[in-house]
Amino acid sequence: MTVQNPEKAPSRKQRLQEKQRRQLLAVDLVDKAEVKVRKAESELAVAVTEAVRVFGDEQSASEGLDMAVEVVRRFLAMARDAGVEPVDGTDDTPTA
Repeated sequence: MTVQNPEKAPSRKQRLQEKQRRQLLAVDLVDKAEVKVRKAESELAVAVTEAVRVFGDEQSASEGLDMAVEVVRRFLAMARDAGVEPVDGTDDTPTA
């Protein structure tokens, strides 16, 4: 029969606290990553909007960016929701 040394084995409470600490760290890590993803998606939405302006339309931008038209439209909608001017199909250059 072996006798366990209570000083070396963590108590149930200590094991639970350690597990909760690791869980909270994991949740915090995921939360921070989600913030980075949202920021990156927002920046990408603005960039895709600019690409559509430069390429002239969604289809041309889709081909030029090697991105599905549906994805281009999703990013355009995100940009519009964020207050970025929607693509209206007009050119900003003045006409004579």
